[in-house]
Amino acid sequence: MPRSGEAARRRLKEAALELFLENGFDQTPVEAIAARAGVTERTFYRHFADKREMFFDGEGELRDVLVQAITEAPPGTKPLPALRAAFHASVPLFERNRPLTEPGARLIAVTPALQERALAKRALLVEALTQALQARQVDPRVASLLAQVAMDICAAATHHWMLDASLSLHEHIDHAFRELRLAAAALK
Repeated sequence: MPRSGEAARRRLKEAALELFLENGFDQTPVEAIAARAGVTERTFYRHFADKREMFFDGEGELRDVLVQAITEAPPGTKPLPALRAAFHASVPLFERNRPLTEPGARLIAVTPALQERALAKRALLVEALTQALQARQVDPRVASLLAQVAMDICAAATHHWMLDASLSLHEHIDHAFRELRLAAAALK
C-alpha cells in the first residue's frame, strides 16, 4: 500500500467501487473495502468517516474550484458567463475522477442512500454558487435560480460526456450553455 495519503485514499475508493459493483453498496462492509485495498479498517476510518462520505470524497475541492472561479471572474462579468467559467475550471477534476465517476453514477442510480447524499451534495454546491454570485452583487433570488440552473447544465454536460467522449467536457459544457441560451430566447 502506498504511503501517500492521496494514493491510499484513491486505492480505498477504487476497492470500494469494485466491491459495491460486485456486491451492492449496502452489502459491502468497511472491513471488506479495507481488506481489498490492503489496509486495516482503522486506516479506512483515518481517511473517511463512512462509506457514503468516501463515495463523495472531493466535494470540497469541487466547491472551492467553482467558488474561486466565480470570485476571480473579471468585474462586470454577467452571472451565467461566470458560472460557465466556473464549470470550465472544474473540468480537470472531472477528468481526473472519470474512472470512478462513470461506474459511480450507475451505482448512485440504484442506491437510495447514495441518491440521498448526492442530493445533499448538490444542495451544498448550489448554496456555495449562490453565495459566490451574491458576493458579486447578484440579487439573491436570481443568484439562487441561476446556481440551480447551472448545476443542472453541468449535470447534463457531464452525463453527455460520459456517453460521448468524442467531445471534450469543455465542448459539452459550451453546448449545454448554448442550448440554455436558445431555450431562454424562445421564451421571449
